[in-house]
Amino acid sequence: MPAEAGTKAPDAFRTIGELSAELGVAQHILRYWETKFPQLKPLQRAGNRRYYRPADVDLARRIHRLLNQEGYTVRGVQKVLRDERGARPAEATTVPFAPPADQADPPANGSAVSVDDLRLLRNQLARALDD
Repeated sequence: MPAEAGTKAPDAFRTIGELSAELGVAQHILRYWETKFPQLKPLQRAGNRRYYRPADVDLARRIHRLLNQEGYTVRGVQKVLRDERGARPAEATTVPFAPPADQADPPANGSAVSVDDLRLLRNQLARALDD
């Protein structure tokens, strides 16, 4: 099915301006991400124009989500991407969750764990991994 007028097909290459507009971040941020995340390698043609392949676009969307919606630091996202590259699928999907000892029983309101509790746990894990 052809794309609507003015929009590109999902598998089309994107320029830095197009990706910047889609994500709502400045172009210099995308160039910065390229220096911090070696996995993000757009094609560079004449005049150093960047062309982001569909895989690059997906990765940039993921980096943006991790940084701006999930609260990761640049260093945290680097670790996530590095760990995924080296992990086998079985390892990546079999991480057990054990609530803190003082929260062994789920809260009475029916929610298993609050977002604040998850953020606290994420920060504790990040500190433990940095040690």
